[in-house]
Amino acid sequence: MKIFTNWLISALAIVVTAYVLQGVSVANFWVALVLVVVLGVINVFVRPVLLILTLPINLITLGLFTFVLNALLIMFAGVIVPGFTVTNFWWALAFSLVLSLVNVFLGRLAK
Repeated sequence: MKIFTNWLISALAIVVTAYVLQGVSVANFWVALVLVVVLGVINVFVRPVLLILTLPINLITLGLFTFVLNALLIMFAGVIVPGFTVTNFWWALAFSLVLSLVNVFLGRLAK
């Protein structure tokens, strides 16, 4: 039951974030639900490999390259999920940051 609740909260966070940022659009709530699953799969399977491969760059930039990597993964999810569009890299970066904040806020409200 907790997984289902987290899934719905994350989808709601995506819809709220897309509403706040004009460079990101989500067609409807169902697209947000699919996007949560796709981002979850990307974060479980792709992100750890990319973090290991980019470890030297991450060390040099003191971890700031992780933000770039997150934005690129969101753009990749935009290619995979129809109905979810990100205008450019900077909007993807902003989406990543705002989504994290909204997700934390909604998660705390749910508790």
